[in-house]
Amino acid sequence: QVHLVESGGGSVQPGGSLKLSCAASGRTFSNYVMGWFRQSPGKERDFVATIDRIGHSTKYVDSVESRFTISRDNAQNTVYLQMKGLQPEDTAVYYCATKLGGIIIKAVAWTYWGQGTQVTVSS
Repeated sequence: QVHLVESGGGSVQPGGSLKLSCAASGRTFSNYVMGWFRQSPGKERDFVATIDRIGHSTKYVDSVESRFTISRDNAQNTVYLQMKGLQPEDTAVYYCATKLGGIIIKAVAWTYWGQGTQVTVSS
């Protein structure tokens, strides 16, 4: 069992920045691929970014590629999502997730999930 706790969400104006954190506990953190997903009301949970076990390989959804950065600190059992240039369409609940094995962008393939943190972008 892996327990994930997200933090860092909030409300910002368009163009603003936020940095989300996800602290993991329960298993060997470096064995797991980490990812961020987001979900808006009435929509499916969508892939945002993912990072491999050692932090050398990342993947992003096209809409955030140049604005968001995923990173991890295996010594601190934490994964981060630095978000810059936030836009209203980025408003969603952001979820941290983890799984063994390789990177897969479909939410259904991920094993453990955090409770989510709300990000709201509005003027």
